[in-house]
Amino acid sequence: MVESGRFFSRHNRTSILINVLGMISSFTRQLYQFLKDWFSDSPTIRIHTSGSTGAPKEITARKTQMIESARMTCGFLGLKENDKALLCLPLEYIAGKMVVVRALYAGLDLYPVEPCGHPLADTDIVFDFAAMIPLQVYNSLQIPEERKKLSEIKHLIIGGGAMDEAMEKELADFPNAIYSTYGMTETLSHIALRRLNGINASPYYTPLPTVKLSLSEENTLVIDAPLVSDEPLITNDIAELRTDGSFRILGRKDNVINTGGIKVQIEEVEQLLKPHIVSLFAITSVPHPKLGEAIVLLVESDIEKESIKNAIRQLLSRHKQPLGIFQVARIPQTGNGKPDRIRIKKLAEQICPASTLTHI
Repeated sequence: MVESGRFFSRHNRTSILINVLGMISSFTRQLYQFLKDWFSDSPTIRIHTSGSTGAPKEITARKTQMIESARMTCGFLGLKENDKALLCLPLEYIAGKMVVVRALYAGLDLYPVEPCGHPLADTDIVFDFAAMIPLQVYNSLQIPEERKKLSEIKHLIIGGGAMDEAMEKELADFPNAIYSTYGMTETLSHIALRRLNGINASPYYTPLPTVKLSLSEENTLVIDAPLVSDEPLITNDIAELRTDGSFRILGRKDNVINTGGIKVQIEEVEQLLKPHIVSLFAITSVPHPKLGEAIVLLVESDIEKESIKNAIRQLLSRHKQPLGIFQVARIPQTGNGKPDRIRIKKLAEQICPASTLTHI
């Protein structure tokens, strides 16, 4: 059964065709509720942050700013009326909401699929545009049929978490246009994109038009995006900024561990270990009487400690090596799949007594 409906704004000619595949689901109802809120007389929309670096909070965004964000992305990608767009991200967060707003702005035909790990499993539609998180892309790459469908999406953007180097290599030869995005709730989704494949592939993000960037005294990225944010935003992301405005993220300021006076970036250590640990894992720290903070490694499920220790010895200098490896039932994550750094650290403090920590 296929049901569809076209929704028009009372304020302009913006419309959206929604193709509902199958029975009406709770996700479809959430979509209809968002459209009801969007087409209301209120000039604003309430948005919740993911809570990846602190307590989740609610912010208010002006619809005009969300439209400007959509305009920049649609212009960058060349999306046009009647292009087919996949909606497979939760509508609780900005990423999902902005897929809908882009469809409204450009007149895209929107196909909602219940957010899950395999959004391409039950559809044969060739999409012109889709936005996914890294986990959805990773899962799709494992199934030949889904992998083929992934390669047929004309414009695929990936956000909501760090890109794995191995995944980037796997996507490098895909024929479609694939981008990693950089942004946050406060910037109403992304303000920069990075091509992952083709001749324009780059480790550096390119800011969207009108977005100006600089670095703070602590080398964190400062975003001046007047069309989507009323004030410049000082981020916690430590960045390398080039003269042409492109940039790459080195890590987060609040993800720095000061161990024995030496500062270690959590993301750098995790990136080096990713190819050698098949389970979900996280680097964090616990208080230490001598070092101030001691680096520890938390890993889900059964682990082969000796093989991990060997990889650590080979890959990491002594001051970056975890002083303990601990198995946990689950690595805490936020609602949209990012590591919940605060809960991870609290979990480590509960199970990692400093007296047991020694160099591997």
